[in-house]
Amino acid sequence: MNQPLAERLRPKTLDDYIGQEHLVGKDAVLRKLIDSGKITSLILWGPPGVGKTTLARIIANTLDRPFYTLSAINSGVKDIRDVIDKAKKQAFFSRPNPILFIDEIHRFSKSQQDSLLGAVEDGTITLIGATTENPSFEVISPLLSRCQVYILDHLDKAALLKIIKQASKKDTVLKEKKITLREDSAILRYSGGDARKLLNVLELVTLGEDSDNIVITDKKVTDKLQKNLSIYDKKGEMHYDIISAFIKSIRGGDPDAAVYWLARMLEGGEDIKFIARRLLILSAEDVGLANPNAILMAQNTFDAVHKIGMPEARIILSECTIYLATSPKSNSAYEAINNAIALVKQTGDLPVPLHIRNAPTKLMKEIGYGKDYKYAHAYDGNFVEQDFLPKEIKNNRLYQPQNNAAELKILERLKKWWGKRF
Repeated sequence: MNQPLAERLRPKTLDDYIGQEHLVGKDAVLRKLIDSGKITSLILWGPPGVGKTTLARIIANTLDRPFYTLSAINSGVKDIRDVIDKAKKQAFFSRPNPILFIDEIHRFSKSQQDSLLGAVEDGTITLIGATTENPSFEVISPLLSRCQVYILDHLDKAALLKIIKQASKKDTVLKEKKITLREDSAILRYSGGDARKLLNVLELVTLGEDSDNIVITDKKVTDKLQKNLSIYDKKGEMHYDIISAFIKSIRGGDPDAAVYWLARMLEGGEDIKFIARRLLILSAEDVGLANPNAILMAQNTFDAVHKIGMPEARIILSECTIYLATSPKSNSAYEAINNAIALVKQTGDLPVPLHIRNAPTKLMKEIGYGKDYKYAHAYDGNFVEQDFLPKEIKNNRLYQPQNNAAELKILERLKKWWGKRF
């Protein structure tokens, strides 16, 4: 068998599709659309190996639609126009409009995405895009507004174990062997919720075994992967491991490790916009208020790599990486919003205190909206103490300044304003 295990086991119907129950399970939204036979253009957003391509193929098979596929990595505007021309010709024969599947649609430029608009709008094609990146950032608004976005999740343990069981019973090669999964920690850990990665590991562990009676243990998985790391890593299997190492090196203040992992990504052909986006997120999440200029540096980096491109973008990315790695760190803003969201979920929609409500009409003023509000700029130092939180939670502390020079100054100011509250 020349086909890899993951390809041999690619499901052909929804009944064989494992995972994403919130989309394709019984009575789920996407399942209902497919069963109705009326599918609109859509974007499947989720991490690698969770079934985006497979789901697109199943939709086309179920609806008996012609299926065209393009990869954003090696397709241009001409390729898109060729598919659209073919679709228009098919329309003369009263065939249903084809599905155009675009893998990694976030890598398409604005002009490439623009070339899709007319055909999507008039129904010449039904577009299914797959992306690992937030489409709000990478898909142009006119195209995004014509597509429904569905979010696919990492596969959970139950789904991954079900895939292993299915592979052992149905695959033409593996079903000839007796496979016993004695320990599953390592194989699940290395898969990271990615079905393709899981099946690659399973194939690697069972490949070349002399006996038809194969017992999978954590040690066997680890040993096989260490000996065959280059096989396991082909076609970017360690994409998320390396970006994780990159982020953690910056967070940990190690510029040498950070630029090393940056170089690994660049040499591996990683999308520079993906790297710049992660730096922008990190600047707020991990550097934060300890160095508020970090987010400005990261935003400028994000803009610059879009304009410059490779190879020069590597210098800009390196500068930002080193700057963030050597900056003081604080995750207080990250913690504050998480604390606030948790409090909202716990306490529900508490009423806004009357004195800080908007009062644009006479009636609102008469019933107390805005009454007794103190305008801060009318007081010394542009501050006056008053309550801004609902009374039920007015004593809750959500933002905790951390021990760095910038936030110690913030804490000093807050204590001056609020006294014992801080």
